[in-house]
Amino acid sequence: MDFRKYLPIILLALLAVLVFSMCGSYNSAVGKDENVKKAWSQVENQYQRRADLIPNLVNTVKGYANFEQETLEKVISARASATQVKIDANNLTPEAIQRFEQAQQGLTGALGRLLAVAENYPDLKANQNFLDLQKQLEGTENRISVERKNFNEAVQDYNSYIRRFPTNLITGIFGFSPKGYFQAAAGAENAPEVKF
Repeated sequence: MDFRKYLPIILLALLAVLVFSMCGSYNSAVGKDENVKKAWSQVENQYQRRADLIPNLVNTVKGYANFEQETLEKVISARASATQVKIDANNLTPEAIQRFEQAQQGLTGALGRLLAVAENYPDLKANQNFLDLQKQLEGTENRISVERKNFNEAVQDYNSYIRRFPTNLITGIFGFSPKGYFQAAAGAENAPEVKF
């Protein structure tokens, strides 16, 4: 039996398998990339929700005439800075994520100081609108944490997929590159010290 006459058919079949494999790998990478973008969108939605609550919180606190103006100004300034940092979902590099995270940490710190100072104002702490806003902010912080976790999971799935062999050869040709993760804030590894 002469296999040479079947050689073109065998080569064509191998080429077809290779092309279908490349298409499958490419399409899977696109799907995982879209999942990362979707997860990023949810992260941004929760941060935007927090930013939208802040003007109401500031206006509620402003009603207390002797409340520290500097604290309010820092919250307003931190909100403005945080909302100016935008990241294109196609450019989720570690550096871009870090810039976004730093801006958000500034706002988180300013909000923490505002709520700590509010403890000195019993009338404010008893204000139902303030209490409702405080609960909404707390819920939003929890949602942010969940969405950041979901984002990191989507990034891990995508990054590990594009780095596997032989998929990495195909994804490299088409320009798929690793995405950045959210990292824990500096000092988060240390437990807070509580003194009475």
